[in-house]
Amino acid sequence: QVQLVESGGGLVQAGGSLRLSCAVSGRTLGTYNMNWFRQAPGKEREFVASISWSGGTTVRAGSVKGRFTISRDNAKNTVYLQMNSLKPEDTAVYYCNARILGIDYWGQGTQVTVSS
Repeated sequence: QVQLVESGGGLVQAGGSLRLSCAVSGRTLGTYNMNWFRQAPGKEREFVASISWSGGTTVRAGSVKGRFTISRDNAKNTVYLQMNSLKPEDTAVYYCNARILGIDYWGQGTQVTVSS
């Protein structure tokens, strides 16, 4: 059983920062990319960022480039999403995701609310 648990969400004013964490536990065999998605009210879940196992390759959605940074610490089985210069349109539930041995795993999500 693999579990992903996000933390670090909250309420912040526009222009502020938050750092989300996602801890992975369980039978995590092999190497795997880690991803962040988000879902705003009334909208579909959308891709935010991805990072390779080594951390050497990252991909970010255009809407967050220059503001969000994804990183990981494999010794701690944790992936991070540093979010700077937050905007009200970043308000959403943020989910981490991993595809391990062909199976998609999701965390329960953490709410991020950015006030104007």
